Formats: sequence, structure tokens, C-alpha cells
Amino acid sequence: MLLKSLMFGNGGGQPPADFLQSAETPVSISLEDNIAYIQNVLSTPIDLVIRMFSIGQTLHPCAAVYLEGLVDKYTINEELIKPLLHDFQDIAVSELPQGVAAHIVATFNLDDGFSLDDALYSVLSGNTAVFIDGLDTVMLIHSQGWKTRGIEEPQTESVIRGPREGFIEDIRTNTALLRRRIHDPKLRYRGFTIGRRSKRQVVLAYIEDIIHPEVVREAERRLNSIDIDDIASSATVEQWITDSFLSPFPVIANTERPDKVSGALLQGKAAVLVDGDPFVLVLPVTFVSNIQSPEDFYQTWLIATLTRLLRTIAGLIATFLPAMYIALLEYHHGMIPSKLAFSIAGSREGVPFPAVVEAFIMESTLELLREAGVRLPKAIGQTIGIVGGLVIGEAAVSAGIVSPVMVIVVAITAIASFSYPSYSFAISLRMIRFGIMITAAFFGLYGIILAFIMISIHFVNLKSFGIPYSAPLAPLFLKDLKDMVLRAPLTFMKTRPQLDQPEDPDRLQKERR
Repeated sequence: MLLKSLMFGNGGGQPPADFLQSAETPVSISLEDNIAYIQNVLSTPIDLVIRMFSIGQTLHPCAAVYLEGLVDKYTINEELIKPLLHDFQDIAVSELPQGVAAHIVATFNLDDGFSLDDALYSVLSGNTAVFIDGLDTVMLIHSQGWKTRGIEEPQTESVIRGPREGFIEDIRTNTALLRRRIHDPKLRYRGFTIGRRSKRQVVLAYIEDIIHPEVVREAERRLNSIDIDDIASSATVEQWITDSFLSPFPVIANTERPDKVSGALLQGKAAVLVDGDPFVLVLPVTFVSNIQSPEDFYQTWLIATLTRLLRTIAGLIATFLPAMYIALLEYHHGMIPSKLAFSIAGSREGVPFPAVVEAFIMESTLELLREAGVRLPKAIGQTIGIVGGLVIGEAAVSAGIVSPVMVIVVAITAIASFSYPSYSFAISLRMIRFGIMITAAFFGLYGIILAFIMISIHFVNLKSFGIPYSAPLAPLFLKDLKDMVLRAPLTFMKTRPQLDQPEDPDRLQKERR
């Protein structure tokens, strides 16, 4: 059944505001005038289909208008055209709208308030407009039926244990995937139509009696503030509604996994779905969210805690190891054990560059290989990355440009950077690693400590929809620490995270506490 909320997708049953401002052309009683208006506005494109037929006692001419490729032709032929031709021959034309609404309500809905502009927008959204000569109304048929990609395993987030289904480009399929996992009548979908020209459908999802109302109001305010011609993807929405565009750290998470989004909704967070994009935004998030993975809850608490600890250590290695190597080698030789210092000095004999230049050469080369591997086809991308790294590293050592120890440091750093489940956060660590290397080159360990203090200050001041990015450490939420690096047994996590300020804090039934 075609409802206005489905057509316009903003939850209020109305067309977009900018469309209402131009909705000044009423439906004419002349079928030819209505068709001419649509043809004139669309400039008669090759995918515009206008099917003429006659209905009623007096064989009044009618027209079904739709865009080929956006509609389900079977629905139009079997559930629209045939019933109008065969089931309504004994009814007067003036009674056709009521008769159609009474007999075929499963297919469409009739509303006398639509203008030609509304009908045009509905056709551009994949629906069908039916005009009857002599009536100043239009019937809008829900007939969307374009081809979509099937549900597959997420491409950017590998699944070790858990459901192997990911979001696709169709927003209705994505909302259904969440419905399948959360059978809660309080699950809400607020629709928005964003983009002055693209009119892209955006959905804000949340569980009403869990999420804090202020998060919903702030998310709605920011989504309504988007004023742009087109939303290319969810990344456009993320960049528009983010708290700080100057920060290298992501304050809004993105994922292809429905289980990750459903888990976030049940914690008291919100999700933003964009039509045409398989990535769903989750908000608000903290830096702790970037070391967590859905697999942590599919394993025992000991295994999950161990993997989180490894990710935390890997994050420190990926961020500080090259800088530590530079600082120790250039400024703090006494902190290196004697045998190791002699070994490093021997490996560096004949190397013409200081450690910082070595590090920048190898790190830059690694980043180039990583970027090339992403752009190349999958069949050869990984091979190029591995073989290229080995060949270039061996050649650089043989040529005396870099030392073997530097190759080892860069290799360990690269491996550690791949351990994070959040790709955006891993890129952020790669970015700030170069800045920390520069401070280490100028000030040694003092520069590294100074960089760490600056990052900590930035974390404390950064917010995600009003939630401190450094929580639950600053401010301190003691109960939330059992789902940080430590993942306590599920029976111990009786309440939802305090930092999200959920309306319903209880996760387990009270009698089980």
C-alpha cells in the first residue's frame, strides 16, 4: 500500500520542504494537459513510459506514467492495468477512485491532495502515476522494482564467527535486516529526504525507550540542516553531521554488519541509513568502540578479553614504535641494552641517512604499496603488497639505503595497524604516526611524551553528539570499564553503558541479578 510516508520518507507524510514550495501546479481535468506537463518538465527522456488505455462505462482515456527500470512491470501489468480494464467496466468514471481504493488497496492508495509536482516526484522515486481524463486527481501506485544486489557477506569486515550477512544498497532491505534482528515495537525509523536534486532517502533508526531523547533530537537537527545537491554516500552525511571536521579521529562509526548496528541500538545508540549505500552510520561512539568487534560477544569472555588486549597493544605499536626507534637511536643510546646497541650499530654501518629519514622512506613506501594494493584487482592486490614489500625491503637493505632493523620495525608496525576492526580509526593512527615521528626526531622521548599529552587533551575535548570521546575513562564510568579492554562475562553486564545515558539502563531481568 502506497502511503505518503513511503513516498516522501520523512516520517511526517509530506513531501520535502523544498518540493512543497514549488507544488503549485494542480492536477488538470484534461489528461493531455497532465501528460504534456510531465513531458515538458522531464524533457521526454527515453526511459519515460506513458501507457494509454480506456476504462469505465464510457471508455474514458487513462494513462499510467512511470520510468522504465525503476518499476516492477509485473505489478503494473497484473495488479494495475488488468484490474482497471476488466474489473471496473460497470462503474462510472466519477466513482472510479473510490472503487479502486476499495478493491485494490493492497496495491495503492488514493489521495485527492496530490499536485502534479507531487506526482512527478513520485514517478522519479520509482512509483507510477495514473491519470483519468475528466478527473482532477492522480492515483499514485507503489511499484518500485529496480534490480538490487543480493545480501552477501560484508566485504570490508571479515566475519570469524557470527551471521554472514551484510547491508546492501537498498534501504528497505537494510531496514528489514534490522527488523529481523530486533523484534521490538519500540524500534523507530524516522525518514528524511535529503539532497535538493538527488532527493536521497535517509533513515534515522533508534529504540525509543532506550536511547536518550536528546541524542535523537540532536541527530534530527543535524540531518535536517544538510543542504546540498546530492548525497553521494553515507560518507557525505558523516562529514556533514560530525562534531569536529578538524579531528583525524572518527566520531561516527560506519559498518556493513547488521549485528553490529543492532547491538549498538540495544545499547542506546542511533543509526543512520542512506539509500544507495551499504554502510550504516552509528552514533555516538567513543575511542573504545574502535577496539571492539561483534566477534567479542560470540566468544567466551577470556578469549574476547585477550583479543581486545592484543588490539590495544597493537594500537600502541602502530602509533609509537617507529617514533620510539628514532628517539632511542638518535637521543637515548643509553636506554638500549649494550648487545642490542652493538647489533643495531653494525646493521646501520654504511647507511647514509639518519634514522628519521630511514623511517620516513620506509613508511612512505609502505603506504604507497598499501594504497596500490587497495586499487588493484583483488586477485593481484595482495600479491603486489606482499611481494612488493619483500622485494623493495630486500633491495633497500642490499643497496645500503636502510638498515635491516628499520625494515623489521616498519613490518611490525604495518602488521599491528591491520589488527584494528575499525578501518577509519586505523587510518587515523597511521596519520598521527608521522606527526609523532617528527616530534621524536626533534625532541626524542620528550617529543613522544609531548605528542601523547596533546593527543590525550584532544581526546578529552572531543565529543560525539554530546558524549565525551574519552569516556568511560574521562569522565570515569566505573561500571562501563567491564566492557572496555576487559570484556566481562555476559551475566556480569547487567546494565547498558552509562556513558550513553539510556532511558532503560537494565540489560538483564532484575530477578536474574
